[in-house]
Amino acid sequence: MTNPRLLQHLSSDGTRRVILAEGDTSVFLREVGSTRDLALKAIGHGRSLLELARSLRGEKAVDLEAELGAGHLLPAIDHPDCARVTLSGTGLTHLGSAEGRDKMHRAYAESDQQTDSMKMFLEGVARGKPNPGETGQQPEWFYKGDGQGLVGPGDALVSPAFAQDGGEEPELAGIYLIGEDGTPWRLGVALANEFSDHVTERHNYLWLAHSKLRPAALGAELLLGDPPNDIRGTSRILRDGDVVWEKEFLTGEANMSHTIANLEAHHFKYAGFCRPGDVHVHFFGTATLSFSDGVTTRPGDEFEISAAPFALPLRNRLAVASDVAAKVLSL
Repeated sequence: MTNPRLLQHLSSDGTRRVILAEGDTSVFLREVGSTRDLALKAIGHGRSLLELARSLRGEKAVDLEAELGAGHLLPAIDHPDCARVTLSGTGLTHLGSAEGRDKMHRAYAESDQQTDSMKMFLEGVARGKPNPGETGQQPEWFYKGDGQGLVGPGDALVSPAFAQDGGEEPELAGIYLIGEDGTPWRLGVALANEFSDHVTERHNYLWLAHSKLRPAALGAELLLGDPPNDIRGTSRILRDGDVVWEKEFLTGEANMSHTIANLEAHHFKYAGFCRPGDVHVHFFGTATLSFSDGVTTRPGDEFEISAAPFALPLRNRLAVASDVAAKVLSL
């Protein structure tokens, strides 16, 4: 595996470091404590993220699997101020992604006409991959929250007490940092579990916005450079150590109805998303859901997502919060 990746490490004494992984070699970097800080330096000095990382290579080798098992690996990106992180995504972006959504909504429709989901998907198929320099079809877009909802490898995905479901969504997430002049910079992509409430969404498509206001898990590895055109991975659910559901998922532009550039253009066309110093984690979508196969998840289930060229899987357990929504007081 030669694809270079960056990982964030937190030691037991609270020291933060960054790891550069290339091929079979992983080393700590010198003089930098976060991927965001490294990226800010790279932008400021007009260097690529990989070039700068290579110049800061240290001597100490790292066993990535051991550090993952010890709970020392953080999400691929974070920010010291979680309010400066935007979690968002686009749906109906993958070939086949409309089938489950359309089935979900057609069950409650009285006619055989195309649902809005199918119309949006077909518009993306027709105009989601424009020529370079052109703007293609606008995709479905949703907001998930800020950095408070960002969950790292091994951490629990906590579904709110009022939720009707907590289901996995295996996909890629684009990782972005806004430069001092307002320019969005893609740092790379990470493996992700977008995590949604599909029962709430199924009840009424207009509740999609509610169903997406949930945490999301981000893998430890930031894959540098343009992502591979064809990525094939596995999504599974384990219950008491046994696999209760498993399925291949496909991503990368060869398996998408939109280009990544088109999704980025329609996200960052909004000036509010170009505030200098902010971090954006944008989920590119998926066509693979256990919910579409009739699976009902339970607290304690473990979601596991893996895909080359990422070396490490993303594992998270489902939990349910005990608290209820905050009560509004009059001042």
